[in-house]
Amino acid sequence: MTLQRLIEQYISYQRSLGSSFVSDAALLRAFGRTRGSRARVASVRVPHVDAFLGKARPVTRTWFTKLSCLRCFFRYAVSRGHITTLPLPIVMPKRPPVFVPYIYTREELRRLLRVIKSSPQGSILEPATIRTMMLVYYGAGLRLREATNLTCADVDLNESVLTIRNAKFGKTRLVPIGPQLNRVLVQYDRTRPKGRPANSPFFATKAGRPVPPLNFQVKFRVLCDRIGIRRTDTHEQPRIHDLRHTFAVHRLTSWYQQGADVQRLLHHLSVYLGHVHLRHTQVYLSMTPELLREASQRFERYAGKERRHA
Repeated sequence: MTLQRLIEQYISYQRSLGSSFVSDAALLRAFGRTRGSRARVASVRVPHVDAFLGKARPVTRTWFTKLSCLRCFFRYAVSRGHITTLPLPIVMPKRPPVFVPYIYTREELRRLLRVIKSSPQGSILEPATIRTMMLVYYGAGLRLREATNLTCADVDLNESVLTIRNAKFGKTRLVPIGPQLNRVLVQYDRTRPKGRPANSPFFATKAGRPVPPLNFQVKFRVLCDRIGIRRTDTHEQPRIHDLRHTFAVHRLTSWYQQGADVQRLLHHLSVYLGHVHLRHTQVYLSMTPELLREASQRFERYAGKERRHA
């Protein structure tokens, strides 16, 4: 069987399992193009994979992402009897350090909201749209495209619920929002044209079109630069997606401060964020000094009670 044909078969197989399989599909198709339309699966060798992965140093997380995708594909090829061994590198380079998201302080968030005053000439976004979207990312912990894809039908302001459709892994979930964020959305909705169709974008450009994610990311980066929010520990600068991480960390910190059962509530947070595995949410437990301090104080109070009962 040709490599490209098996790649398409594998993509269909993954999507039949309920996965959106968008980025991995694009990666595998790119690999297939490097070998050509006539190349057979059995003709793929380790040097071909090495060339696709790239020889750049230092090795990045992308290198391992591509390798993981190819490994799953070739295991599928083995299971279907098209090859007998995986044509993958035997010697693995050292993994790069785990990327640590940027956690905004509440003061930084206030400064970001204050700096949104007016639209610069040529901007396709109104200040009210930028401000409201930022509050949604932080207040509901949404991913970038989960907010830009919202339609009017997805935002139920009477019930204070957002419907997130076809999110990561092809899932759809309901996201309840608090009264403060709901009031912000009600206020924003009142500034929008009346009688919009249900399928029209809730967050729109001045021309009424869906907000382009890349455009919003660039605008957000400009705002961060304007008030001096920058990272020196990595070349990657604070992102919109870090508002989602900030939401999770601030929520956990608040629960510790309230004396809540964090381990029990962690599952609820995982479902709210749309995580497939609880471990994806558990990483937030060690993300900031403030959160670690709250957890340490909780443990010390618990240990103190145990010593008194001993």
